[in-house]
Amino acid sequence: MSPLRRDPYQRLGGAVLHNTSRLARHVLCAVLLASASETVCPFTITISNGPPRTVYLQVGVGGFIGYYNAGGTPGNNATVNQESVSVAAAAVGNATAQAMTTDSTVGASSYDGFVRCNVPAQLYIGGFYRTPGLGATGSATVTATVPAALVDAGGDTLSFARISWTSGGNGDSGAEPFPAGTFSAGAVQTVGTIGQNQWAESCWTFSYGNTTIPAAGTYTGRALYTLTAP
Repeated sequence: MSPLRRDPYQRLGGAVLHNTSRLARHVLCAVLLASASETVCPFTITISNGPPRTVYLQVGVGGFIGYYNAGGTPGNNATVNQESVSVAAAAVGNATAQAMTTDSTVGASSYDGFVRCNVPAQLYIGGFYRTPGLGATGSATVTATVPAALVDAGGDTLSFARISWTSGGNGDSGAEPFPAGTFSAGAVQTVGTIGQNQWAESCWTFSYGNTTIPAAGTYTGRALYTLTAP
């Protein structure tokens, strides 16, 4: 696949966050999209090389038909999943991180169907990078394009940097291909890599850094996830 053109098997990803509240409470939501395919011990696994050169990324609900290790094929899915949290009035701004949950129902790996993520607490992210030969070098990179802030209907803002995540799934050990991190407000940041002829996946657990007292409202925003091959 050319770095300037997507393989037809690739799927774009996106993410949304929003926070809702009514005088007494605040709610925050995040949405994520992408595409998927293969994995080993955190979970990364070597896959067979061969044409066509392909990348696939999935965040949350994906479009994979069947499972990769059983001859399944990647497809497109326009679903945008959300991460959300409701903060009670008495807890707003008390510096206790608030756990977020997803509306995605996908916890099983698109590689082999193993239930890697525990929904709704965790969000699945996985993908693969396949090249025609063994001589290629470099890894595919997953980036998140993040707005500066979440915004409510009244124009009030909440920095995207207040959202962070941990990484790990059932049966995982060792370093994750999509490690823990924090959103960089108003920036494009790398959130993971996939080696050539490799499948990789993780489970993200999001939280809201509850350290300020924003105006009551529903705050929304979207982060776009992109998988790029060299």
